[in-house]
Amino acid sequence: MVSPSRIPVLNRRSLLQTAMTTAAGTLLAGSASSLLAQAPMPGPAKSRGARLVLLGTKGGPRVGGTRSNPANALVVDGKVYVIDTGMGVTAQFVKAGLNLADIRAIFISHMHSDHELEFGNLVYNMWAAGALRTPVDAYGPVGIEAMAADFWRLNRMDIATRMADEGKVDPATLLRAHDFAPKQGLVMADGSVRVTAFTTPHPPIENLAYRFETPYGSVVYSGDTAYNPALADFARDVDVLVHEVLYVPGVDRLVQKANGTPAFRNHLIESHTTAEQVGQIATRARAKKLVLSHFVPGDMDWITDAMWRDEVAKHYKGEIVVGRDLMEIPLG
Repeated sequence: MVSPSRIPVLNRRSLLQTAMTTAAGTLLAGSASSLLAQAPMPGPAKSRGARLVLLGTKGGPRVGGTRSNPANALVVDGKVYVIDTGMGVTAQFVKAGLNLADIRAIFISHMHSDHELEFGNLVYNMWAAGALRTPVDAYGPVGIEAMAADFWRLNRMDIATRMADEGKVDPATLLRAHDFAPKQGLVMADGSVRVTAFTTPHPPIENLAYRFETPYGSVVYSGDTAYNPALADFARDVDVLVHEVLYVPGVDRLVQKANGTPAFRNHLIESHTTAEQVGQIATRARAKKLVLSHFVPGDMDWITDAMWRDEVAKHYKGEIVVGRDLMEIPLG
């Protein structure tokens, strides 16, 4: 006969072993057997309307300065759609007063670390906080499915322990990752937003620009892209165009500071869009409002808002917003 004092120990050990087995067997994020999702908790009525929140506006992976790394949140009738997940996205999300439980989908533009480094961590933080209660979909270029599976594998010990100790559901069953392979087309539609993607060059890789159609207006997010007039066609008549931007004198200073080579400078110029070129894209697209973000460089205080705006205004006469972290841009 087992002593009553031994029963909790044996049960915990058995549960931990079971959790480890479950976690190891559900690494693929898009599993069709995701039957363990919990029902959402009732909460306050969500406000109607839509707004874009700039969570991080600094281009590149360097951490520091007054800007956080690339991340955005589109809020539509209380539902949140995250666009890129650079370092610090979870902290910025909370600072913005947003609720992790409201995240419905995540969109990754391309596989550079400043755009996807905290992808897994964001979902994990939702889970650890008890906010991951219904499945979340994630979309990105080919590789996002493998990245999700690798993240669960990397953290399998912690996940198994928390499942055993806290009775949590396996988070791998609550993240459905989707590789997007076409050059252009529909990504998803859920009644609140319709999302299409367009592939742009970002040498040496490719990038997905996203267009979000909502009942309150449209948003196009360029991601990282070389100058590409075809992107203007994808963004035709958009209400808000969020475009990356590069300031050439700042790049020259950056290369000098980093003891970089001419090849390094050419890489930056050829894989991004200069401020003057962004103005050309916005004009060709007939964008109603242009929001500058992903500043390259984004941590040189001597580059003023007026400098960014003046370069763009050489070709674009519409409303120009020089983005700042936690800035909100309403739609409609």
